Amino acid sequence: MAFGISRTEMNDWKERVQSGEIAFLTHYWLDPRFPTMKTVTKVGCSNIDKLTQWCMSYGLDPRYIHYRDSYPHFDLFGPRQRPILMAEQQLDQITRFKLL
Repeated sequence: MAFGISRTEMNDWKERVQSGEIAFLTHYWLDPRFPTMKTVTKVGCSNIDKLTQWCMSYGLDPRYIHYRDSYPHFDLFGPRQRPILMAEQQLDQITRFKLL
């Protein structure tokens, strides 16, 4: 279950994903499979080759890309989330979701 974002933020992320940009959207998240995780960042891009290369550049396995609807994305959470968001200069998401 996702919460903590607005419809405008979601629509902006979708537009950026569809345009072929690597787009980031962090939100609060509850999933019983990962009880200690409170946030997830959806890293999306409609250009699968570009998204695959992005994953590989951070040592992430592109087999975990989700091909849902028109918004392919990689779910970034856990110990890799904050350092990658920092490297990608997504400081507003780090601050907003208290990933410090």
